[in-house]
Amino acid sequence: MLINHLKIAWRSILKNKLFSFINVVGLSIGLCSALVIGAIIYFDFSFDTFHKDKDRIYRVTSLFKSGNDEFTNRGVPVPLMQTFKDGVSGVEVVAPFMSANFSKVENKSQEVVLKNVNDGIFADEGYFQLFDYQWLAGNSQTALSEPAQVVLTKNTAAKYFPKKSPTDVIGSTLVYNDSINVKVSGVVADFEKNTDFKFTDFMSMSSAKMFGEKEIATSDQWNNTSSGDQLFFKVREGVDMAAIQSRLDALAKEHKNTAAWAVDDERLFVLQSLPEIHFGGKSGDYPFNNSDHVASKTVLTSLSFVALFLLLLGCANFINLNSAQALTRAKEIGIRKTLGSSKKQVVRQFLGETFILTVLATLLSLLMAPFLLQQFSEFLPSGIDLSVLYSMQGILGIILLVTIVSILSGFYPAFVLSKFRPVAVLKGQFTKGDKGTRLRKTLTVFQFVVAQVFVIATMLVTKQLHFVMNKDMGIKTEAVAYVRLPWNDKSEVKKERLFSQMEKIKGLSKVSWGGNPPTSNNISSTILTYFKEENEMHQETEMLWGDITYLKTYGIPLLAGRERLNDSVKEYIVNERFAKALGFQDPAEVVGTFLKMDSTQIPVVGLMRDFNQRSLRSDIKPLALTGDWGNSNYSSFNAIHFDLGNNTDNWNETIEGVEQAWASVYPDEEIQVEFMDELVEGFYRRERSTVQLLKWATGLAILISCLGLMGLVVYTTERRVKEIGVRKVLGANLAQLNILLCKEFLILVAVAFAVAVPISWYLVQEWIESFAYKTELSWWVFLASGVGMAVIAMAVTGARTYKTANINPIESLRNE
Repeated sequence: MLINHLKIAWRSILKNKLFSFINVVGLSIGLCSALVIGAIIYFDFSFDTFHKDKDRIYRVTSLFKSGNDEFTNRGVPVPLMQTFKDGVSGVEVVAPFMSANFSKVENKSQEVVLKNVNDGIFADEGYFQLFDYQWLAGNSQTALSEPAQVVLTKNTAAKYFPKKSPTDVIGSTLVYNDSINVKVSGVVADFEKNTDFKFTDFMSMSSAKMFGEKEIATSDQWNNTSSGDQLFFKVREGVDMAAIQSRLDALAKEHKNTAAWAVDDERLFVLQSLPEIHFGGKSGDYPFNNSDHVASKTVLTSLSFVALFLLLLGCANFINLNSAQALTRAKEIGIRKTLGSSKKQVVRQFLGETFILTVLATLLSLLMAPFLLQQFSEFLPSGIDLSVLYSMQGILGIILLVTIVSILSGFYPAFVLSKFRPVAVLKGQFTKGDKGTRLRKTLTVFQFVVAQVFVIATMLVTKQLHFVMNKDMGIKTEAVAYVRLPWNDKSEVKKERLFSQMEKIKGLSKVSWGGNPPTSNNISSTILTYFKEENEMHQETEMLWGDITYLKTYGIPLLAGRERLNDSVKEYIVNERFAKALGFQDPAEVVGTFLKMDSTQIPVVGLMRDFNQRSLRSDIKPLALTGDWGNSNYSSFNAIHFDLGNNTDNWNETIEGVEQAWASVYPDEEIQVEFMDELVEGFYRRERSTVQLLKWATGLAILISCLGLMGLVVYTTERRVKEIGVRKVLGANLAQLNILLCKEFLILVAVAFAVAVPISWYLVQEWIESFAYKTELSWWVFLASGVGMAVIAMAVTGARTYKTANINPIESLRNE
């Protein structure tokens, strides 16, 4: 019986090639989107799921509140680490660690040198008790118990010690940062599954002092927090996490900053479970200092809805087309039931056809999936691929998806067609009521609502992205770049030699010393105090370091006052926002006042124009520019900024000159020239990926919706073919008939537009509120979307109705 059903289903599919093709294409688009988006979502939810007792592992992070502002830091004060090491009730294992960067690692016995190793940490035995590493050599209990010990991952050990086995590596010596000898005490296997723990060199915590880092046993700096100082722990089974959180709250209160300027500030310690770390926490921070990807649950939820709606559109399209075919299948069903087929058998027959079409659509979607994934490769982490679809989990998921889609798409058509009464059908009297018509119209409206929402959202998001990308940020970003000096080389002689050589490069119109560029994600801030009528005002201020040509290099004008006398004098130039924050109605009046940092009074000598320090999601913050003073241990001038000039033809030659100057001073270091326009563009990476996604979703939604509309047009025109014949006999022309038939469908598009406008406005309004600077939700965008969809609908319906209206009335009125 099953074989017979499949044979008949296959013959029916071949007989109705056009409808079958449209059904397969519509479903395959929805299925392809679901499979690709499913692979993306699976990738991000698969991180660090393999650790034993993962549900009992937590990280402590810091939350800072200042007025109405909140920001998080994935690190904690170092003394908190020691507090947990000393013992906290309910905690079973404690694993503090600190990020470590090594400028050079040498295996002198084999003349191997690796530079800029940025995936190291200082840790102790607790780290390997908490996380499940496979030990290939060494002892997890003693490998990090002494100073100058390091554990390596297998791949890293192979780089440092070519052609040596893990066992042979134990006891070998590596030289870190030119002079620090460290013995290899263990080798562990690299994690094969997705993980954020991509550390390669595990240095013993007691070695931190050798590298100039803090010692957790002696540090008492409760008010210093670095994102690289991490605290993980595992709780005992059945422990109430509220008790541990209470202990953290008490510690935060006990060690609150008592400085006068911090009286209204608050710091909290927040628990973060291991599964949540990959998603960055409240502020969307990267999991670790060496992380290159942070997932967003908001983005993944949006992707899920996109996949769901595209899949529903495909199913709705299938129902529409199969319902439209009822006219041509009615006699077949009548004969089947006359010959003894039961209602259940007819339902199984049509579900079988749906299942075959869904399988074909699935196979086509698997062929299309790599192409669709490729369209988003620029915005996705490198590790994402479609291999999960071919795993046991993926295959079971596809089977479940095919089953659900088959039932969802095929149940209603099968149920409706199986209800036809043989006597009425064979007499040609099988149409009854307009319930089916209402459903098909409802499905068509639903399809066009989704398509309209995608169209409007795409246009508005693109408009906002164009606005922020082209808005004047208040600084020069074209043809301005900078290079950071090697952080481990403190030689002032080399710095000055490089700067001197760069000043001589033909094509560089301006060369300046400085710290971070004016617009950057790297933030340094301090509290500056202003005395007004014997009252103190404490203002949190972002700091910028640059020489006396720094503002000119970035095209930032002085609005009042003067430039600083030199690069090392204690003077400030502040922005307009800073002056307004202190209460000056005329910002220029801030010039000549004095600010106090700690116990030092510093004059404000100039006022610079406001500019955006970060993306336009953020508002302009109070800012002060100063020179290279205040730090005896290091220079705040750690980058050279330069203007490439206006002659684009010479840029490549100029950059080569910069690289040659670098190579002559730092031959062992790699240069990285960073351009300001690329930095600004990087601020909106997520927005650009959103636009790319919406464009694809819009195109696919419109395609599926038009296929669904075609199904409704076919149904309507076939049902009204005799009416059209009568109208032609009575003198109606082709234009009148086309208007008559298209009017019904345009009403559906208009209804869909009316529903889509408030939905899309609400969704985009929610998204656009995250920007401090935003474009208008212009009325013409909504109008253009509606007109565009109406034109597309008229093109689809007009082609079919014209063909039907052109039929000879003799043929359409002939008695069957």
